[in-house]
Amino acid sequence: MLVKVCSVSNSGLKTIGIEVEVNVASRGLPALEIVGLPSKAVAESKERVKTAIVNSQLSFPQRRIIINLAPADVPKEGSCYDLPIAVGILSSGLECGLPQRSLFFGELSLDGSLRHTKGALLLALFAKENDFVNVFVPKASANEAAIVKGVNVYPVESLNQLIKHFSGLIQIMPTEYRESSQDKFDAEFNMSEVLGQEQAKRALEISAAGGHNFLMVGSPGAGKTMLARALPGILPPLSEKESLEVTKIFSASGRIPPEGSLVRTRPFRAPHHTVSQVGLTGGGTKPQPGEISLAHRGVLFLDEFNEFPRSVLEALRQPMEDGRLTISRSQQRVEYPARFILAASANPCPCGYLDHPKRACLCTEREIEKYRKRVSGPLLDRIDLHIKVPVVDIEELARFEPLKKRQTTSDEIRVRVIQARQVQQERFSEDGIHTNAEMKNKQIAKYCVLSKPVKQLLVQAGQKFHLSARSYYKMVKVARTIADLDKSDEINIAHMAEALQYRLRIKL
Repeated sequence: MLVKVCSVSNSGLKTIGIEVEVNVASRGLPALEIVGLPSKAVAESKERVKTAIVNSQLSFPQRRIIINLAPADVPKEGSCYDLPIAVGILSSGLECGLPQRSLFFGELSLDGSLRHTKGALLLALFAKENDFVNVFVPKASANEAAIVKGVNVYPVESLNQLIKHFSGLIQIMPTEYRESSQDKFDAEFNMSEVLGQEQAKRALEISAAGGHNFLMVGSPGAGKTMLARALPGILPPLSEKESLEVTKIFSASGRIPPEGSLVRTRPFRAPHHTVSQVGLTGGGTKPQPGEISLAHRGVLFLDEFNEFPRSVLEALRQPMEDGRLTISRSQQRVEYPARFILAASANPCPCGYLDHPKRACLCTEREIEKYRKRVSGPLLDRIDLHIKVPVVDIEELARFEPLKKRQTTSDEIRVRVIQARQVQQERFSEDGIHTNAEMKNKQIAKYCVLSKPVKQLLVQAGQKFHLSARSYYKMVKVARTIADLDKSDEINIAHMAEALQYRLRIKL
């Protein structure tokens, strides 16, 4: 008897249909074999499935069973094939057939219950795109799959429950999507807690409003890390489209918790400077998303920028330009999105006290030169805002009285950022982009028309400071963001002058 059960295979964010063909032979010694390029986890499923069926007090056929995962030339990874394999084996004992246009997906425990399985959202999206009506997934993964409307998502607790549902003894009702109680990201610091540093705060507001990368350089204790960790508090919430993009990455990497829902807060990733190139960009034998993809539509914070290996930093160049990363291996090619705000902070020299007003630098010229060469010119050219964070004087901190001098809060800045983002959302409604930082030359020519005085200022600055063509256009984008914060339709000289002051590259 041959039974075909439909499932899927996830490779990165790409999903392809898989037919689980189960053949229960009438002759031959009892055996269970799986073919079709199964991985170790898939090959081990025969022991999980057999034990789960027996422990569920169901009849396991004492016959020769061959399972083919088709197409046979596509590598199969993960434990999600346990449920379709078990359903295929047990279907021979059902009086009624399996429901048509249905997908089965999930990992079995040895007692017959189903475990939370990564990739349920990708399964549901595939089902909707390919006209499947029903998906059967573990109960813990059902809410994640129910994000997709127009597909019946059945939450399955155990094999026993599913077989009784097929036999008509009980009825499993399709799950309704429930939004998890998620507030906006609770940033580690509030902008009001950062004393002084008004220029740096302004630069971070511009970065959040337009999605621009920035680099902060200053001596230890100046507040660079505190400023970066306050950034999530001024970022706008994810739009529906952005939220789905982020949730797909988290689903593929298994970062959606049981009963999880759409990711509503922007990611904030802060890897240590000992991170490997694969850890940062993604990859491995079975390509997984790295930190830059997990930071998609959010922030990638690289503290101690110069301490990262140069080879690791150089791997950022192409994703920063294209907003995506392609990982190629001998057997597969995976593409992950990587549109993030790079927030970097660095010391001016190894000891950190170069140009400090009160402390002498202990580094030699050779040490400083070697330290600076860890970050290449092409990488710095891709960073929009270069910010010098000066030392805050201790006496100034002691004189500060918070009850008399009120500091601007993150919520107040966030309101201005959201208003600027709404302007950009309307502007780019037909262009498929979200922020000014994503503009290509075509959009710059359309939305950033410069008057003659403004263009003359930009040209003079470009000639004096030897700006590259990339830097020229980045300044136009930053000026456009400043104009949006100023609620201005046109870019005037004040907007361009402010943008240019963030482009005077700091010695690093």
